Amino acid sequence: MTLTPEEIRHREKMARRKEVQDREVSSKSIEKGLLAVHTGAGKGKSTAAFGMALRTLAHGGRIVVIQFIKGAWNTGERKALERFGDQVEWHALGEGFTWNTQDRARDIANCRAAWEQARAALRRADVSMVILDELNIALRYDYLPIEEVLADIAARPAMQHVVVTGRNARPAMIEAADLVTEMTQVAHHFRKGVKAQAGIEF
Repeated sequence: MTLTPEEIRHREKMARRKEVQDREVSSKSIEKGLLAVHTGAGKGKSTAAFGMALRTLAHGGRIVVIQFIKGAWNTGERKALERFGDQVEWHALGEGFTWNTQDRARDIANCRAAWEQARAALRRADVSMVILDELNIALRYDYLPIEEVLADIAARPAMQHVVVTGRNARPAMIEAADLVTEMTQVAHHFRKGVKAQAGIEF
């Protein structure tokens, strides 16, 4: 098959790109448990975390999900992930968004109970991934001391991954993280009068 000049240029360009990419990949040798933080005003922070959970489950790992704040929701991702049986532990310990409860003392007590569950998971070598859903919100409102939270996360087993979600991640959490992704909102259907729907929001 005879290639056109454009096809030849493209092939040469991709060959150079592959060489650079292969060199970059081969230079990485560290394997460790990561602290990933999903934050920002855009949609998809928890969704991205649960996508990582699916990858972990597909490789035979065990996950523990601790939901702060919005734990009272009956979500599609919980229904789906619980089909993996004893590979998944799910602890929904919130009572809804802070503007719903309007009770700081109760929110703090719920977050404290959630953190005790999280601390137990963070000590378990058999748990591959711990998802701390909406923890950033709890930290934003000082429902938990961030120094304690970061110390417990740092003391986890060496190969355990931790994923923290929620808007307004504290600077100390960002500094401690290995991976930080900020979701940016460009457009949102809610602002056009579309209500929360199964399969999209929950």
